[in-house]
Amino acid sequence: MLKTRQCLLGIRTFLSVTSRIWGFIMYILRKHLRTIIQYQTVRYDILPLSPISRNRLNGVKRKILVLDLDETLIHSHHDGVLRPTVRPGTPPDFILKVVIDKHPVRFFVHKRPHVDFFLEVVSQWYELVVFTASMEIYGSAVADKLDNNRNILKRRYYRQHCTLDLGSYIKDLSVVHDDLSSVVILDNSPGAYRSHPGTTCSPTCQT
Repeated sequence: MLKTRQCLLGIRTFLSVTSRIWGFIMYILRKHLRTIIQYQTVRYDILPLSPISRNRLNGVKRKILVLDLDETLIHSHHDGVLRPTVRPGTPPDFILKVVIDKHPVRFFVHKRPHVDFFLEVVSQWYELVVFTASMEIYGSAVADKLDNNRNILKRRYYRQHCTLDLGSYIKDLSVVHDDLSSVVILDNSPGAYRSHPGTTCSPTCQT
């Protein structure tokens, strides 16, 4: 009888320990699975325009969509500086190494979710133009990464194309096209295009 009790006690102890170990393993697996799901790449099937839609687009004047970079298409920060728009610990989509004032600087760049799909689709409808108040050495490198050899971000304007007004850079959209009725701008900062109040503008939302 004593041996039977000891045997049952041993079995219960073994099952209890095994259950705890299994629970810990499942906790670790679920934690890693959530991380993998959070950062996995979302892929879309790009459907080409129908012949009817393409003919309609070819029959109208193609408008220009001006795209800002920082805080619109991407978020970025450089060595030692964190941006509140990016959750701590989020891995960057790519890292840029540029030389500014003879000093090497690394930029950790996070693409806005689904930005690749967005660019692929709207490039069928608009002529895309990048216009950023950033320095060309940085803005050009970011645009190259976003373009990814698709040749959809060929026209680009940088800080030297802006006007400095009261400490902020204003984008002169007239350098993009003399007919501003054909220009649409997507920018997180309305002040960046305040010199063109009549231009159709689409400020971005924050994510």
